[in-house]
Amino acid sequence: MSGSPLSQRVLSIKESPTLAVTAKAARLKAEGKDIIGLGAGEPDFDTPQHIKDAAKKAIDSGFTKYTPVAGIPGLKKAIVAKFKRDNQLDYNEKQVIVGVGGKQCIFNLALAVLNPGDEIVVPAPYWVSYADIGMVAGAKPVIIECGIEQDFKLKPEQLQAAITAKTKLFMINSPSNPTGSVYTLDELKALGEVLKQHPHVLVATDDMYEHVNLTGQPFYNILNATPELKDRCIVLNGVSKAYSMTGWRIGYAAGPEAIIKAMEILQSQSTSNPTSISQVAAQAALEGPQECIQPMVKAFIERHAFVVDRFNQMPGLNCIKAGGAFYAFPDARAAIENLFKKGKIPAATDLALADYLLDEFGVAVVPGSAFGAEGYFRISFATSMENLKNALDRIERALSV
Repeated sequence: MSGSPLSQRVLSIKESPTLAVTAKAARLKAEGKDIIGLGAGEPDFDTPQHIKDAAKKAIDSGFTKYTPVAGIPGLKKAIVAKFKRDNQLDYNEKQVIVGVGGKQCIFNLALAVLNPGDEIVVPAPYWVSYADIGMVAGAKPVIIECGIEQDFKLKPEQLQAAITAKTKLFMINSPSNPTGSVYTLDELKALGEVLKQHPHVLVATDDMYEHVNLTGQPFYNILNATPELKDRCIVLNGVSKAYSMTGWRIGYAAGPEAIIKAMEILQSQSTSNPTSISQVAAQAALEGPQECIQPMVKAFIERHAFVVDRFNQMPGLNCIKAGGAFYAFPDARAAIENLFKKGKIPAATDLALADYLLDEFGVAVVPGSAFGAEGYFRISFATSMENLKNALDRIERALSV
């Protein structure tokens, strides 16, 4: 066979760096090495019992067949009710779709609305998959750098400068993965004012970490701030983070009926319906007692305070407080430069730092360049305080040589 057997589409994207780091850490651990993995973005809590009980009941009652592609009626009703209860947003069931995780919903959205030559505006640091999903759809990611100096948040003038006649979609993620930054209502209103001037631009708000709230301040998304965007805004969410259901693979989206229908058509030709049992579990999560989220968030708040304080005591690191999610994203540029000058790492890059921490000190972190932010790294504090203390002791030793 002459040439590559692979498509240009797949050659243009990369493996998810967070999953790659987690896999490498697991491989080293299986070889008997003492590894602490801080790469994976999933809560270390079990799925609440009432949710598991609902799934068991579904299995025992034989609810194991195909379901409607866009989700079972009970779950769609629960999603509609959730948007009304938590977000003061009104949708009907035709404006809602359930996918196999939040990532599939974003994938379906990109394939439903993007054409080759379109541009997708993505503030950086960004969740690793946004840019690559856009490229799979043939679009060009337009990355806007939003560093620690501006609390990792996009400014209205940056958004205005990035929008062109080719811009089709703007992605916003708050609370953010990887930084934990949260936009205030006023900040969202300012971005909304820019978007109102560009009616050809669709808006996607990824609210997956809505309930992982580290400050107790009310949660707002851009649609709360600028309701006028509703006819071109897609709200993305899921049960993975709030209810510790990452492996159940249920995400959902709400938006204009024509776009949701297009996403459903795509899904009918890929996965068909999400898993029947997982949908019942997700319905129980959304309709059941919400107090189950509180112990998890309380633990994250304690771990967050510990991690930020420790990082800011380490040479060459600068870490700001997060408003949500369960990540810390320290600026390591000074530390990287120092280690490179001392010959501890072969290049002055965050990738070299991540390899050094894993290979020499047994701590798995994700380099910031995976999120479009060279010189930083991400840790997840969704692990025990004992693991965090041990891991941060090792990182401090690594940076103090």
